Amino acid sequence: MNPQEMAAAEESISRLRHCCEELQKQMGSVLVGQQEVTRLLLTGLVCGGHMLVIGVPGLAKTMMVKALADLLGWEFRRIQFTPDLMPADITGTEILQADESGRRRELVFHRGPIFANLILADEINRTPPKTQAALLEAMQELAVTVNGKTYRLESPFIVVATQNPIEQEGTYPLPEAQLDRFLFSIHVDYPAREEEVSIAGRPLRAQWNGLTPVARKEDFRRFTEIVDQMPVSRHVLEQAVAITTASRPKGPHADDYVRRYVAWGAGPRATQHLVTAAKAAALLDGRPAPETSDLHRVALPVLRHRIIPNYNALGEGIESDAIVRHLLKSVGEPALVS
Repeated sequence: MNPQEMAAAEESISRLRHCCEELQKQMGSVLVGQQEVTRLLLTGLVCGGHMLVIGVPGLAKTMMVKALADLLGWEFRRIQFTPDLMPADITGTEILQADESGRRRELVFHRGPIFANLILADEINRTPPKTQAALLEAMQELAVTVNGKTYRLESPFIVVATQNPIEQEGTYPLPEAQLDRFLFSIHVDYPAREEEVSIAGRPLRAQWNGLTPVARKEDFRRFTEIVDQMPVSRHVLEQAVAITTASRPKGPHADDYVRRYVAWGAGPRATQHLVTAAKAAALLDGRPAPETSDLHRVALPVLRHRIIPNYNALGEGIESDAIVRHLLKSVGEPALVS
């Protein structure tokens, strides 16, 4: 890079950190607690990745995404997923429409709510697989195909989907191919006692005011480019590969614990997402390159929805989170090559 390019990159990195700090500060005025969840959402935004947010009702999952949309100033759409939702309700459909003279009719495509920058897919597991699949092309290719015609989506395009983990009646689990498109699976837990006391004192119909957008769409496009161009040491890459390959029970690097409790491990896309999220985490901390500690910090949200426990694990109450934590403890640092 020449001096001008280096100066532009440093300015963009400074702008990125300032925007994320301001986003976190203003989100704190709306939400009580949930700092780690907010940071993961911001990390996912900087990476340009989709996110799955899982938590019981009443934990402000929808509210935090709405507040984020207000702070970004992006075009925002909320789609409430229900059993009778059809793919055309998401992507849009062609309608036979007459021209001004009324003599000629033609098919005109009417865009669905998917044509936005930030999509809240509320209770995504409540709609059948046919409708869930309508999101797949959009999430991976940034495009929608209707009746053989492809329509491009504007960047940035990010889907934040929510799920309720305790209600299984009338739900349709997401297929693994679609789960793998999500950069993060973020679990929202109950607030701490003092935080809940603060929440209890708030009116039910409280409205947030004074939220001002902190970045333009062009800024976030540039932020994503910075993450993509960020250098990563061979040592960190090898550590990321070591973690994901150790999760595959039929692979040579799996230990007895993984062979006993894992049906399927994480694939190569998980390794890419692990490295990308680690780069974004390092940038948010003001460091020019990720370390292995960054991999460990983002490993749970990156891997928990990509590692499938087997019947032995389910019978003993062992979930994917426990398997990821085991991997982080058991996989040693790769040897440094001089």
